[in-house]
Amino acid sequence: MSPAAHTTRVSHPLIVFVMGMGRSGTSALTRVLSLCGATLPTVLFGANRGNPAGHWEPRAALDLNEAILYRHGSNWYDPTLRLQEEGTFDAKEQAAYIAEIGSFLSTLPTEPVVLIKEPRITVLASLWFEAARRAGFDIAVTIAVRHPEEVVASLAARDRVSPQLARALWLKYNLLAERYTRNLPRVFVEYSNLLDDWRREMTRVGAGLKIDLNNRDEAAIEQFLRLDLYRQRHRGPVTEPFGTDWISAAHAALSAAARDEPWDQSELDRVFRAYTASEHGFRAAFEDFHHHFNSKVVRFHSLVVRPSITKLVRVLAATAHRA
Repeated sequence: MSPAAHTTRVSHPLIVFVMGMGRSGTSALTRVLSLCGATLPTVLFGANRGNPAGHWEPRAALDLNEAILYRHGSNWYDPTLRLQEEGTFDAKEQAAYIAEIGSFLSTLPTEPVVLIKEPRITVLASLWFEAARRAGFDIAVTIAVRHPEEVVASLAARDRVSPQLARALWLKYNLLAERYTRNLPRVFVEYSNLLDDWRREMTRVGAGLKIDLNNRDEAAIEQFLRLDLYRQRHRGPVTEPFGTDWISAAHAALSAAARDEPWDQSELDRVFRAYTASEHGFRAAFEDFHHHFNSKVVRFHSLVVRPSITKLVRVLAATAHRA
């Protein structure tokens, strides 16, 4: 496809959201896109030990999303789907969040194509997409895909996250990223494919989203995509800790999508329904346990501090001491 064909879609300014599971190459994908001509927001969250090549995400978006999640007892490490349940945000609250996001979007550079990558957007996508539409933006999406075992190893190395939680998060974020973007222009990008041939992957993204990604700083990209970005490598089978085929089925579908091969969306629907039902059931059981445990603790505490019981304990202790 010619470069001219890539630019035929632009009628409004476009936000390209980089979505997917953290530790899946979202930062690398964002940086390469920016070095191919897409524009980043200002005031970015910089590099640190966990991501020495930089995060390339706007600090204001991170703070905004964390505040929303915190108000609902959640954060990035939450494997539940509580925030996806009907009625989580009432109309007034939803309007307030959309307005807050809209205020951030008003600060974006005035450019044809702007990139936004912030991992929590995958969970709060309905709010972000609605705010973007109201602000006059078109929306497109790239979804980063990575082998689940590599993500598990990366999270363990950075945050000491258990394999069980890491796999649950991999499922949640990948399923939501795919599900929330079905009616939008989107391209799936496998992390290993990006590192193997970034030119091919940028050509795929440009063609799929109909944007021009030919204004490339090739030397900067080559320097950025150095080999030590790919510290966790795995080519073996997927581990299934939940007694199901959920992770392997989801990974097979998403990897096929990243190769532009046929894939079965109904498989992801099946996994999403099963994960939702199981997560909701176990969450209800755990919440009930905590309720009963806490009520027993309160009852035990009230017995211990009751004066008559306290006096009896002291008498028994004194008797034992004399003996």
